[in-house]
Amino acid sequence: MNSPERNNYAKYRMEKSRETLEAAELLIRKGIWNSAINRLYYAAYYAISGLLVKSGVETKTHAGVKTQFFLHFVKTGKIEMNMGKLYADLFDWRQKGGYGDFFDFTEEDVTPLLKPVKELIGAVHEEINKAP
Repeated sequence: MNSPERNNYAKYRMEKSRETLEAAELLIRKGIWNSAINRLYYAAYYAISGLLVKSGVETKTHAGVKTQFFLHFVKTGKIEMNMGKLYADLFDWRQKGGYGDFFDFTEEDVTPLLKPVKELIGAVHEEINKAP
């Protein structure tokens, strides 16, 4: 992928991130907690995958996105450690909420995540703008 294509991909992924974050907010208002966790995860995932592509980092799996994000952005201090931990937690919670039998998130689990996820996406967007 050449530089203009990477730029376009990152813009597309950020738009998907914004749309998915809006969906998460709707689900939170409706009290649909497991689906809200899923959408919060994907809102972050779309932004982070756009950042990685813009930066020339290739991945093939969700676990690969998580690993490369930590390697290139969290461990280097470009993204704060607490934001990296939030993304790792969202990764795990998406699995638990989507595939775990007899497990349901609650309002107390989900509602406090909205602001930090928005901050994570904002930090990722700033890094996208810095990337060549």
